[in-house]
Amino acid sequence: MEKTELANLLRESVSKFDEWLRSNASSWVEVARLKIDLSGEQFDGLSASGAYFGSMNFRGSTFRNAMLSQCSFSHADLSDSDFSDAWFMNCSFENTQLERARLHNANMGGAQLLVANLREADLQGTNLRYAELSKADLTGANLEGCDLTGARINDTKLDHANLSNCKIYGTSVWNVSPKNSTQNNLQITDYGEAAVSIDNLKIAQFVYLLLDNPEIRDAIDALTSKVVLILGRFSPERKVILDRIRQELRMRNYIPVLFDFTGPDNRDLTETISTLAHMARFVIADLTDAKSIPQELASIVPHLPSVPVQPLLLVGQREYAMFEHFARYPWVLPVVEYQTADHLLSRLGTTVIDPAEQMATELIEKARGKT
Repeated sequence: MEKTELANLLRESVSKFDEWLRSNASSWVEVARLKIDLSGEQFDGLSASGAYFGSMNFRGSTFRNAMLSQCSFSHADLSDSDFSDAWFMNCSFENTQLERARLHNANMGGAQLLVANLREADLQGTNLRYAELSKADLTGANLEGCDLTGARINDTKLDHANLSNCKIYGTSVWNVSPKNSTQNNLQITDYGEAAVSIDNLKIAQFVYLLLDNPEIRDAIDALTSKVVLILGRFSPERKVILDRIRQELRMRNYIPVLFDFTGPDNRDLTETISTLAHMARFVIADLTDAKSIPQELASIVPHLPSVPVQPLLLVGQREYAMFEHFARYPWVLPVVEYQTADHLLSRLGTTVIDPAEQMATELIEKARGKT
């Protein structure tokens, strides 16, 4: 059937178009082999439910004000098409080409857009409530004013996209790439709730959890007042000491975090240490047989004046050469020497924990006095 004749058939009756399609193809693979070309055609106001348009070429076509539900456009080419004010509830656009498509004010609630190409698409004001946008490419797309309530935006490309004034209550956001994107006034609360907006998509979920769950706020307060970062050498004989310190801290209701320099080889050391130290009430650093300690303390001491550092050292050893520089910082406590693990643990409270706690309190009060 010729292109014009096929387009007329679809405009006349979706059911007749579907009958023709079923008589010529029994699977989506066979539909793809037919290479159905309906590019540049007008289907404004088309109405259908459950129809199959997958693997077809609709490039540059128009579907303005169309009423389509539960239809499939999977693997179709809809680039440069116009879907303004159309209704596409629960339709499937998986692996669909929608590059530069105009979807202005469309209703795509519950639509499946997994791995769809939406580069530079116009989605301004589009309803994408509970839509699946995982692994989609929205690079340079305009999503201003979209309703993304409950949508899934996981492993999605959002570089240079415009997300201003979007509703993102309940939106799932994991491993997104929002480089150079505009994220102004993202509303994180639901309809009927006091409007709260934020300008960062990645932390929006976290902020809402803080607002909605007092238990999480309490947990964060407890975390920052109970975490103790333990640094030291992870050779077999040295790790025994660190493990004993960790166990003792647990007994005293602290949350010890033991950082193994050899562990996170997929993350930058400075970033990891800084993240852990920012969470800590204080740091215990065993300088004995120092190896990674110099680099670790270099990423903590000069940059975190609110976190006390309590150095330890086995009797008979000397601090590494550069430690003298860090010892001059007021929040670095005097070195506590110990003979054995038992000797250290017997005085851990009075010579390590209590001084570190006192210093932490003083630093917090000093910081509050400046504000």
